[in-house]
Amino acid sequence: MLAYLSRRLLGAIPVLILVSLLAFGLIHIIPGDAAQVIAGPDATLDQIASIRSSLGLDRPLPEQLLVWLANLSRLDLGMSYMLGRSVAQAIAERFPVTLLLTLYSLVLTVPLGILAGLIAAYHHNRWADTAMMTIALLGVSMPTFWLSIMAILLFSVELGWLPAGGYVPLSESVLGCLRSLTLPALALAVFQIGMLARMTRATTLEVLRQDYVRTARAKGVGERTVVGRHAFTNVLIPVVTVIGIIVNVALSGTVIIEEIFSLPGLGRLVVQGILRRDYPVIQGSLLVVALLMVIVNLLVDLLYAYLDPRVKND
Repeated sequence: MLAYLSRRLLGAIPVLILVSLLAFGLIHIIPGDAAQVIAGPDATLDQIASIRSSLGLDRPLPEQLLVWLANLSRLDLGMSYMLGRSVAQAIAERFPVTLLLTLYSLVLTVPLGILAGLIAAYHHNRWADTAMMTIALLGVSMPTFWLSIMAILLFSVELGWLPAGGYVPLSESVLGCLRSLTLPALALAVFQIGMLARMTRATTLEVLRQDYVRTARAKGVGERTVVGRHAFTNVLIPVVTVIGIIVNVALSGTVIIEEIFSLPGLGRLVVQGILRRDYPVIQGSLLVVALLMVIVNLLVDLLYAYLDPRVKND
């Protein structure tokens, strides 16, 4: 297992280097001038040039890239142009919101998605299968931003059950925090539940057709034992991979969700950084998100190797 883990860690290093290069390159393609945004619409050309010089934006791009990589080697993500403090501090302040939102959506997604997929597979070609897969198809088909707006109109405006936006820190009120994250987590989880349910159904149907399942049934083993012990263990192997993809989708989906629900998370920080041309914030946030995705993929690989020891020998 240690050798397997070492190979995966070494493989993650080039990915992070490539992401850092892409993050640096992409932000310079974005139209606009950070110095002009900071200076304001009434600034003179001399004032804009002075700000650009103070930020080092007048240097050649290769030189700016070397400075970025040198700072990154010291784990320094730089200073935000607009926030007046380090990017690392800004990310640390907002990361707990994104983490809680992602975990909340996963708590809703994993049990509901797997249960729906198992029910649909067990009742293959019956009304339960049709109902579950219809709901799953609707879930993966509805755009997240549209679903978020509809959820606000229904549960906040019409019914008044949940707040339409804002965030209550967990340290202030556990119930208030859950209430402020419930609608965003639901909007984020609907697509993921549909995706996981469809994958679980397809995998379960394949496993239930295997010879060892038919043999267990022929020996008189109870249906609950056949499905719960023999089939479900093998269903988990590909489902774990899908859950890893879902976590990455949830992390990227927080950009839209946090903006709609006014949550002070990492996704909203990225949007604000893009609008303000705050290059260090954009670069640092993208790199942190990429690191999180690499960690998630690494954990999925380890869990996959645990469930199927043959993977370690590949």
